[in-house]
Amino acid sequence: MPGFVGTVIFSLIMGFSIFLSLPIVLRKKTGENTIRLLNAIAIGILVFLLADVFSNVAPSLYSGGAFAGYGANPFLSAVFAAGLGIGFFMLYLFENRSKNGLTPKRMAFMIAIGMGLQNLTEGLVFGALSASMGLLSGVSLVVLIGFMLQNITEGFPIASPFLNHDQKKLGLMASLLLIGGFPAVIGGILGFDFSSVPFNIFVDGLAVGAILYVILPMIKHQLKDINPIRQKLVYAGIFLGFLIGFLVNLI
Repeated sequence: MPGFVGTVIFSLIMGFSIFLSLPIVLRKKTGENTIRLLNAIAIGILVFLLADVFSNVAPSLYSGGAFAGYGANPFLSAVFAAGLGIGFFMLYLFENRSKNGLTPKRMAFMIAIGMGLQNLTEGLVFGALSASMGLLSGVSLVVLIGFMLQNITEGFPIASPFLNHDQKKLGLMASLLLIGGFPAVIGGILGFDFSSVPFNIFVDGLAVGAILYVILPMIKHQLKDINPIRQKLVYAGIFLGFLIGFLVNLI
């Protein structure tokens, strides 16, 4: 029981570390060029998270393939594809049910869903490690610290649609960050007592599909009606965001 309780506590710390970004995301006024750059950094972070989640699932998909050990595993590939499609088209349907278009609130909610699914996969990993190797093992602690630091960066993509918008209020932002961070706790609890490769791959597919979908309108908005200087800012910001995600993931 102490191991389970400790896993829940540490999962709470990991998931709620996303709230450490609140002082940054609640800033009132930001210049237009700074907005472009920060939004582009948010996109870069999301692109890294997309690659990071797929890198977790790839070893299972491509080990012991169907063709004399080569190629992908057909069953696990189908499970991943199902999760990918559900994650992507779930947000597609959510966006297109609105008559008001993609408002900042809906965009932020969609990003929070993507972050939440990604954090669910992280919680599953941490819970499984805690159960198999011990809560205070070196590997578990490294994973915990790495996920915490990564979660701090995830608050900004969720808040990015609200830059210089009056709708950016503490209660709303806290709710969105809760949607993004709390699934890490659920994943930690599930991962401690339950381990299933197909289930983990399905959740990874959900996360990849959701993150992929929210990246597309963000890039479209960033590159719409901008001059060459701001275009360079967007490119630099996406690269910088990916680099930030990569460097944080090294810890």
